[in-house]
Amino acid sequence: MSLTAPSALAQVSWSFGWIVAVVAGVVAFVILLIVAQFFRIWLQAYMSNADVKLFDLIGMRLRKVDLGTVVLAKIQLVKAGIHDVTVNDLESHYLAGGRVTHVTRAMIAANRAVLDLDWKKSCAIDLAGRDIVDAVNTSVNPKVIDCPGVDDAAARGADKLDAVAKDGIRLLAKGRVTVRTNIRQLIGGATEETIIARVGQAIISAIGSADTYKHVLENPDDIARRALGSGLDSGTAFEILSVDIADISVAGVSQEANVGAKLQAEQADADKRRFQAEAEKRRAMAIALAAENTAKVEENRAKVVLAEAEVPKAMAEAFRSGNMGIMDYYRMKNIQADTSMRDSIGKGEGPTEQKR
Repeated sequence: MSLTAPSALAQVSWSFGWIVAVVAGVVAFVILLIVAQFFRIWLQAYMSNADVKLFDLIGMRLRKVDLGTVVLAKIQLVKAGIHDVTVNDLESHYLAGGRVTHVTRAMIAANRAVLDLDWKKSCAIDLAGRDIVDAVNTSVNPKVIDCPGVDDAAARGADKLDAVAKDGIRLLAKGRVTVRTNIRQLIGGATEETIIARVGQAIISAIGSADTYKHVLENPDDIARRALGSGLDSGTAFEILSVDIADISVAGVSQEANVGAKLQAEQADADKRRFQAEAEKRRAMAIALAAENTAKVEENRAKVVLAEAEVPKAMAEAFRSGNMGIMDYYRMKNIQADTSMRDSIGKGEGPTEQKR
């Protein structure tokens, strides 16, 4: 018994040792697999001084973060001289649904162009749905916007603005606006559509305030200066650098060789119709005035008849009151007869003519 007990104990110890060795081997193999899985990307970050730890990689894998995107973005930022953006910042933006690659490219471009753009502002712009890369590129390299825009022109069926000068001549104009992105107002600032609408309104207003279309054709730069000085970029995500009139013409005469002659002929015809209308107006007023005077004559005649009707009444009253005698009456009748005879002679109705 004393010989078999140590033997059994040794056998148990030997079996336990094998089990421990197997478990340790399995653990080592699992650790080796994990390390092998992350070793290449960790080594890439380590050799780039990107400060990415192995546990950071394991945590990102558990949180279902794309390791390649985050680590590559970190390496690019470090190589561009941007060290204040951590792996946690990149991971947070990725989990928020942002485009880490776009923001990284924008940060590098802004750093190269010495623009005031930090990581938080870049992430906010990206999460707001704006193209941060295009915004930075436009801030460095201004772009030209057509006015009216392509979509607006397609909706209206015309690629030019329609305006009327004070002399009634319609003009068609097309403008081009050179803009640069204003990074400080990119969040909450109005878009290109607002710039197009404001510039179009300014051009139409400038043409409408011109005394004659000739002044507009001679000095289109006046329109551009008025539009540029109106503060059209206020509250927008852009800064207007220049407003240029790319094309301006008289409406309806695009196929005419001599635009001036056609406009003069049309103006002469319009003047003719206007003068005819004014003459007809004066004729109607004269007819109305004649009718009014005729009515006044008849009214005065009626008043005379009424006044004559009062004469017999006055004579009767004079007889009754004794203010008038019979000889006075006959004397008045003689005077009336003499007056009537004189009137007949003056009208050519003398006694000779009456006999004829």
